[in-house]
Amino acid sequence: MTELTSEFTQSLFDNYQKNAKFSAVENAATKNGLLNALENRASHAANLPVFSVDLTNDPVSNQKQSGRCWMFAALNTFRHKILTEFKLENFELSQAYTFFWDKYEKSNWFLEQIIGTSELEIGDRKLKFLLDVPQQDGGQWDMVVALFQKYGVVPKDIYPESISSSASRELDQYLNKLLRQDAQILRDLIQSGGDVAAKKAELLQEIFNYLAMTLGLPPQKFDFEYRDKDDQFNKFENITPQAFYEKFVNIKLDDYVSVINAPTADKPYNKSYTVEFLGNVVGARDVRHLNVEMDRFKKLAIAQMQAGETVWFGCDVGQVSNRQAGLLTMDAYDFSAMDLHFTQDKASRLDYSESLMTHAMVLTGVDLDAAGNSLKWKVENSWGDKVGKKGYFTASDAWMDEYTYQIVVRKEFLTEAELAAYEAEPEVLLPWDPMGALA
Repeated sequence: MTELTSEFTQSLFDNYQKNAKFSAVENAATKNGLLNALENRASHAANLPVFSVDLTNDPVSNQKQSGRCWMFAALNTFRHKILTEFKLENFELSQAYTFFWDKYEKSNWFLEQIIGTSELEIGDRKLKFLLDVPQQDGGQWDMVVALFQKYGVVPKDIYPESISSSASRELDQYLNKLLRQDAQILRDLIQSGGDVAAKKAELLQEIFNYLAMTLGLPPQKFDFEYRDKDDQFNKFENITPQAFYEKFVNIKLDDYVSVINAPTADKPYNKSYTVEFLGNVVGARDVRHLNVEMDRFKKLAIAQMQAGETVWFGCDVGQVSNRQAGLLTMDAYDFSAMDLHFTQDKASRLDYSESLMTHAMVLTGVDLDAAGNSLKWKVENSWGDKVGKKGYFTASDAWMDEYTYQIVVRKEFLTEAELAAYEAEPEVLLPWDPMGALA
């Protein structure tokens, strides 16, 4: 190992002080903050929020201090359809309702994984992976599909937000505390030959009670009435969440597939993949991705928007993004002023844990050139209307290439070969693979 000597460190001082540019940047960054000091004005002019395909300007939603973006993105795609078909204004589906059932199902999923791995020793990497985060707010497209198919949806007015759905840190902290304790109880019971099923049922009752007291007891039936833009009054009585989904959403979720772009050597294109331990609803379909090249990836998203439908997508939203201005662009900041150059490509960033999917949003528009190639993309976020352009962001095409990893599109847009690849037996990735990241 090489020691850092005082002589070497002094040489660093000397080299820094020789460069007058560094002093100027130091003054700007220490006064204004790193990114404010490096903000590139030209990026704004190059990414004006005007698009040749523009599907909606509906008011945006706000997930607040929670990790529910994947739910918000899915429910937002439904909301656009409901607002148009039923002539409604400012209508939202309850994100808290889906959140409740996700927490409940993830708890059962975790306990089942603990039972299924009971032969593993404490310290085993896979068991440690489970115990590190028994559950969290994030999820995947196939996971939210499982919730909608089992529990339906309800209007936000019927099951409104609570403190714990809008700011979920305390809820998660104590739910995970319970689940780790439950893991020990079940592992000890398996060793002693006790009644695991009975004990698990008892533990789930405790978890259900905790969720109901924290988030509110979810409705099993409810009345829904509204007046549309034509001033027409409508009322539905004693309707279930599942029946509400069929009436107001009525989207066949099995017609949609997850498509990813992961250009790493271990994931050949035109193959399907799943991830060990990834899921929420026991008995639901597995999380499954079809990996395709980026040009094809973007063509699929464009085709769905040209057909009039928005696109759920997952990306690494914190990478070179100007949150306040609503810009996702590779040139948002000029690090060359610090003589810093980030040269890793997309595959390397995935391999070296520099990037992974962190956030799900909705593509609601795209700007195309005369040949039909994408120039920039319109993004509906779920961070409220105080960021971006009333909550909408603009992503440059180059940024999409580098930091977007997943879209969800209808099967009809896939070729026969792509559909066959998606439906083939998927390769199982390790639990910590970046394609198992939760948005």
